[in-house]
Amino acid sequence: MKWKKLGQIFEFEKSPFKERFVSHAQSPQAIVFSDFVRIYFSTRKQEENGKFISHVQYVDYSKNFKKIINTSEHEVIPLGELGCFDEHGIFPFSPFKFGENIYAYTTGWTRRISVDADAGIGFAISSDDGKTFKKFGNGPILTSSLYEPFLVGDGFVQKLKDKFYMFYIFGQKWCEETKEHAPERVYKIAYATSDDGINWQKMNRCIIKDKIDENECQALPTVIKIGERYHMYFCYRHMIGFRTEKEKGYRLGYAYSDDLINWTRDDINAGITTTEGAWDSDMMCYPNIFKMDGKIYLLYNGNEFGKYGFGVAELEGE
Repeated sequence: MKWKKLGQIFEFEKSPFKERFVSHAQSPQAIVFSDFVRIYFSTRKQEENGKFISHVQYVDYSKNFKKIINTSEHEVIPLGELGCFDEHGIFPFSPFKFGENIYAYTTGWTRRISVDADAGIGFAISSDDGKTFKKFGNGPILTSSLYEPFLVGDGFVQKLKDKFYMFYIFGQKWCEETKEHAPERVYKIAYATSDDGINWQKMNRCIIKDKIDENECQALPTVIKIGERYHMYFCYRHMIGFRTEKEKGYRLGYAYSDDLINWTRDDINAGITTTEGAWDSDMMCYPNIFKMDGKIYLLYNGNEFGKYGFGVAELEGE
């Protein structure tokens, strides 16, 4: 795999979203239309109590990513009602074309007391070409269970081999609070299958081997089929120090599979890494891989978890 970076295509500070939101354009994820590509992302508002909530918005680009055609000026999907799993935000938001509709798999999160947050995966449908989405219900379609006790999220769905496959993450543990840091989480990548995209059967196992150590955190898997092989990109980081130490922050990982079940991690052949002095010099995270007009693209966030925007790369060669 070899990628050509096309650069940062969206800067939050120079966008019209700055008038309504505080910061961030996290987890860019694309839906391709006949004459443009729509990119959804999560941005932030600040409440009166000083805490943040995550909202979904989108921006429409020409297919060469050089011109912004339209931006959302409305509520794309409502947050959860009082006490619901997505009361405090939706991040990320993963769209999937199915028939005449667009399905969306949301990661809804809510604050907790002893730890920062918990999460579950929700489901919504759009019948107006992805301008707005209606939730399937107030609860998640995939959530914590006996072997996946918390932080179920980052659901990425594709229909492959006549089944729906969801690649997602789940929390393994929270580390104890110390004088130096608050409790930190560890999460891994797993998968589930479905016949209808709504009712899911978990496989209850990690599918990507650790590279750093057993406390490696893996997030936001995205999968594409090229030829007869499946390729996955994701991001990974250290459990501690990732916010302040450059070498411990998110990087993009890569794995491949011939059966969607057994994955071989092969980061050395990911074909993309940070660029010194650039907007993605310290961090690369939250990837989304997609096909458009015979080419394959990779969206991702850079430094500070997408605070400044997102960029895109194009796969080179056959």
